[in-house]
Amino acid sequence: MLDETYTLNNGVAIPKIGFGTWMIDDSKVEAAVGAALDAGYRHIDTAQAYQNERGVGAAIRNSSVAREDVFVTTKLAAEIKSLDDAREAIDGSLKTLGLDMIDLMIIHSPQPWSDFRSGEHFFEGNLQAWQALEEALAAGKLRAIGVSNFEKPDLENILKNGSVKPAVNQFLTHIGNTPRELIAYTQGEDVLVEAFSPLGHGKILDHPEAREIAGNYDAGVAQLAIRYCLQLGLLPLPKSVTPSHIQSNAEVDFEISDADMERLKNLSITDYGDASQFPVYADKARAQ
Repeated sequence: MLDETYTLNNGVAIPKIGFGTWMIDDSKVEAAVGAALDAGYRHIDTAQAYQNERGVGAAIRNSSVAREDVFVTTKLAAEIKSLDDAREAIDGSLKTLGLDMIDLMIIHSPQPWSDFRSGEHFFEGNLQAWQALEEALAAGKLRAIGVSNFEKPDLENILKNGSVKPAVNQFLTHIGNTPRELIAYTQGEDVLVEAFSPLGHGKILDHPEAREIAGNYDAGVAQLAIRYCLQLGLLPLPKSVTPSHIQSNAEVDFEISDADMERLKNLSITDYGDASQFPVYADKARAQ
């Protein structure tokens, strides 16, 4: 599976499974990314907000894997909603990563985190940030640009007013939280959906029905969750710092039956435990 790719709407190939680095400290992320690259991952996802771009870049530069064989994603901080600030931040990521080019850069959220899902869409600020990404794309600093956590009105704003269509929309999707309407809308606009936290911040691992279904395929629940996203046409971004888990998360070469897919689509998770303090999880808990 790690050799398989999707083709973005601008013709760029992107590996179907990415390695997420959220909440991996900068001092530890180099080892984690190194283990992922050794295991065969060729897509690494980071963000300015993660404060680990330095370590991610070091892992890529120090790896025996050629730079052109690694797809690197980072994200423009959610609070950046002006053209000048976005231009500066894009160059800042290139410098911190220590790379000449970033494969994909996306707006992390349509709202600053303190205003997440508060009702304000920050349409103009997002267009200014998008203009900076378009400029960096044209300059060859980036190979593709996209968005994250964008709902339909946010994505429509970019589609109608931007010059470049977003290549991806990355948002919370996992067994127990499958936003079907947003997935269908995004995919209908030829925008790839990336699924962050495909294991539901680990909460899916203890779900009894998910464990039962995983047993049908002699698979672990994490493997089932990642395969679920792939069969929905999504790009999952699992995260781990444990080498054995990093490896097993990519061992998803099996097919979930249509009946089991329907069962999984109808499961629900509303309690994200300690992660509920973070806006993307708190929003889902409130929505139930």
